[in-house]
Amino acid sequence: MTSPLKLYFSPGTCALNPHIVLAELGLDAELVKTDIRTKKTADGGDFRLVNPLGYVPVLVAAGGLKLTEGPAITQYLADLRPEAGLAPANGTPDRYILQQWLNFISTEIHKGFTPLFNAALPAEAHDHARATLRTRFDMLSEQLKGKEFMLFDRFTLADSYLFTVLRWTAFTGIDLTQWPELDRYSANLRQRPSVVQAMAEEGIKR
Repeated sequence: MTSPLKLYFSPGTCALNPHIVLAELGLDAELVKTDIRTKKTADGGDFRLVNPLGYVPVLVAAGGLKLTEGPAITQYLADLRPEAGLAPANGTPDRYILQQWLNFISTEIHKGFTPLFNAALPAEAHDHARATLRTRFDMLSEQLKGKEFMLFDRFTLADSYLFTVLRWTAFTGIDLTQWPELDRYSANLRQRPSVVQAMAEEGIKR
């Protein structure tokens, strides 16, 4: 039986976030590997017909619903199985707290890495990006002090997203061990079954 969910991903990108959520929820989805440089899917299709902007993730759901932003995708998935507790109920104060943190990760951490993946930018731009990220990591380290998870003493969408973007420190000249709380947090989540599954399905070694 064909799954009603289809996730377009490229290994190691921010699409790992909804991929982890799918695994955490035990939801089946058709996984479509996509080359975001050539804008081609694994079967040779033109990915720009799916997302004209050419980036992942993209989730296609029942009824033709198409979502293209990670925080929107993961909240949609979490609401399919609310009993799993990956997101508090809509309209509650805790849901707004979760959305606050998803927005912070998206704008301050995720986008903060963008200059570091652009080799055409001068070294000064890279140095500035790393310096800005360090201040954000200082704040996150305080948030995670003595905690296993970011919020509510349980694994939530904020954890799948933060883990995904913290992985990029290994490829951008940022030593995460400078923040022992973040290093511990990331190492612990790497052992979580849903994370192990999603990384294996994407062929990610580290």
